[in-house]
Formats: sequence, C-alpha cells, structure tokens
Amino acid sequence: MGIFGKKLKQEHKIMLQAERAKGALLPEYHRATLECPNPSRWHMYDSMTAEAEVLEFLRTLVTTLKPNLIVETGAFLGVSTVWMAEGLRENGFGRIVSCELDPVVFAKAQEKIAASGLGDWIDLRNVSSLDLETSGQIDLFFSDSDLEVREQEVRQYLPKISSTGLILMHDASSHPGIVRESALRLEAEGLISVVLLPTPRGLAIAQKREGRK
Repeated sequence: MGIFGKKLKQEHKIMLQAERAKGALLPEYHRATLECPNPSRWHMYDSMTAEAEVLEFLRTLVTTLKPNLIVETGAFLGVSTVWMAEGLRENGFGRIVSCELDPVVFAKAQEKIAASGLGDWIDLRNVSSLDLETSGQIDLFFSDSDLEVREQEVRQYLPKISSTGLILMHDASSHPGIVRESALRLEAEGLISVVLLPTPRGLAIAQKREGRK
C-alpha cells in the first residue's frame, strides 16, 4: 500500500523495490517455461527491466549493427536505454529515442540517464509509444512497453524500420504468451521473420520481409 492507504501501481511498486536493491544483481525469478526451465541461471536488476544478460546482448547488438537510430518503447527506469546508449558511445555516433508514459517513472528514468553521463545520446520523452514521433529510418526497434500494445507498435513503426534493421520484442516467453503470439501472428501474415530466444522472459528477434534482398 502507498501513501494514505492507496494501492501502488505495479510500476511504482517495482520502482521502489529497485531503489531498495540499489543496483544489486539478483537471480531472475520469472516462472519456469518449457523453453526456459531454469530461469534462475539468468540475472535481473528488477522484474520489469530486461534480464542482465539481455541488456548485455542489447549493447553488443548496438556495437555490431552500428545503428544511426534506435527506437525504444517503455523505458521504465532507463536501464536498457543506458545500456544501448553505451553501445552508441562506443560506436561514436547514433541516437536512441525512447519513451515512458508514467510521469513518476519517467522522472526516475531521467535521473538515471543524467547520472550516466550518456544524455547526449538519448532523447527520452514522456509520451505514449503510439504517440512517439520520430524522423529518419529506424535501424533497431526495441518494443518493451505494455504487453497489450506491442503488436500495434510493430505494425505502426514497421514502415519506418530499415529492411536490414532488427525488431526486438521483449517478454516473448510462452508465459503469459501475449507478445509471443503477437510476434508469430505478424510472421504468419508475412510481415516479419521471427527467431524466439529461450530467455526467462523471452526475446523475439525479427526482421521485416518487405525490402529484403
């Protein structure tokens, strides 16, 4: 319960838990799935931010792909934003446009980004992912906002994504399955080609089919 007995939003509850953990790396506690029966082999900073191993993967993708533009939806506390920005700094070019709708969480993300010294690489906005406006071709799209809008996000941004770019959809495990089913539905329609990584929360990696050579 929060102040005056009001129930805390889930995001705010996890935000407070993350603050108490003070950046400690914890065993991942997502429930076991058929594709990932031992989730505790992975690590996490909190239960909303991508797994620590996935954060490392994101940063490596940035240094490998050399993107000019990354678009991230659902920054939460800005942890994944900062990890990808580290890759941009190593590359020496590029920018990441990210968004967080909740104003309280957004403020905390701003604090983390300011403390990271990576603010020059990051454009964080307090706006819905479906209202986020970007200019230029997207080279890396990381969908990590509310589960229910992930499919709509990909459909909306698909025309702006490079034919050689990557689409990442976090939380694509078989439980709860919402994002996984969305990714496979988009693939069945011939819009993208999908690879499902068996991480605790699941990560779908995709590339759009249109324009590929």
